[in-house]
Amino acid sequence: MPYEANQHRRPSSDELRARIPGWGADLDPADRPSVPRERTDLVTGAHWDIPENQPELQPRERSIEHERLTPVFGTVAPLHGPSGAIRRFAYERFSEARAAHWLLLVLGDRVDAIGSHVSSVRQGRPDNMIAESGVLGERRYHPIASRFGRGRADLKHIWLDPLVFAGPVLVVGLMLVLRRPRGR
Repeated sequence: MPYEANQHRRPSSDELRARIPGWGADLDPADRPSVPRERTDLVTGAHWDIPENQPELQPRERSIEHERLTPVFGTVAPLHGPSGAIRRFAYERFSEARAAHWLLLVLGDRVDAIGSHVSSVRQGRPDNMIAESGVLGERRYHPIASRFGRGRADLKHIWLDPLVFAGPVLVVGLMLVLRRPRGR
């Protein structure tokens, strides 16, 4: 039924319930979907109030706001190297409410990314930065038209993209050039 401006009568709850499936489901507590979750006398079958703690084989990062680690935590990518030291410092020293905490975590991520680029070059298989960036696809999908006139937020920092993209590659290349012995 469309809305009409001159119609001022508000439908009753019974009319709405008859017309709209599920309308007013939470009016009567007996019909409320959340009521079973609010009950405390339910038997869940769990044999614990708090689950057993996962063994902590190596120290894990933990926010200073929390008293202890969660009972189960990820161990897939443990902290390592300089990036791990930066992240560990962020967790030990700063609250999650501080910008310094998050900026240090971002710095640790960038240090880890640069380390990955350096190790791939050292192994003789440098990353294919051009193909991985998607720049080659730009030619096919209207690169100029897709950037302008569409309200894109990234236009303000588009001039930084080549620097952010090529910066680590240039740093690694410079390190390799400076590291070469002079006599060859």
